[in-house]
Amino acid sequence: MFRAQEPHDNMRLVLFQPDIPQNTGAMMRLAACLGVGLDLIEPCGFVLDDRRLRRAGMDYLGQVECVRHISWGAFEAARGRRRLVVLTTRGRCSFTDFAFQPDDLLLVGRESAGVPEAVHDAASAEVVVPLCPPARSLNVALAAALVLGEALRQTGGLPPLSPL
Repeated sequence: MFRAQEPHDNMRLVLFQPDIPQNTGAMMRLAACLGVGLDLIEPCGFVLDDRRLRRAGMDYLGQVECVRHISWGAFEAARGRRRLVVLTTRGRCSFTDFAFQPDDLLLVGRESAGVPEAVHDAASAEVVVPLCPPARSLNVALAAALVLGEALRQTGGLPPLSPL
C-alpha cells in the first residue's frame, strides 16, 4: 500500500497512534502531495489496509515516504536530536508566530485523546491553531494541513508550481 523508507533530514509529519482511517489517509495524501515524509507511530486504531484509508488517500498512498514505528519508544529512539513540534489545543504559541526549521518533526495526536504526557514532555515546542470561541478543536487532518503549509512556507519547502 505504501513504501517504507528511511527518513531523510527534511520536515516530516508524524501521526501518533491515529484512530480514524479517513484522517490518516488524508494526511498521507497531504504528505505525498507536499513532498514531506510521514512517520506513523503505532498502534493504530484500525488495520492499515482499511478501505476507508485507501479511499481517503486515493492513489497517493504509494507516493508517500512512510516510516512505521511500533511504539512511541521506537520513534523516540529513531528521531535523534531533531526538534519535535506538537500540534495541540494545549499550545500557548500560535503556529503562525512559531519559527519553524526545515528539519522539524510536526506531530499530531490521536483524534480521540491527543497525546499522553510523555509526548508533551518530549516536545521541543507545542503550537496551537487559534479558533473562535466556543470552538474547541479542528479535525486533525485540517490542523495538520494548516500547520504543515505554514511550516513549509516559512522554510521555503513548498513544492514549486507545476506548469499547466
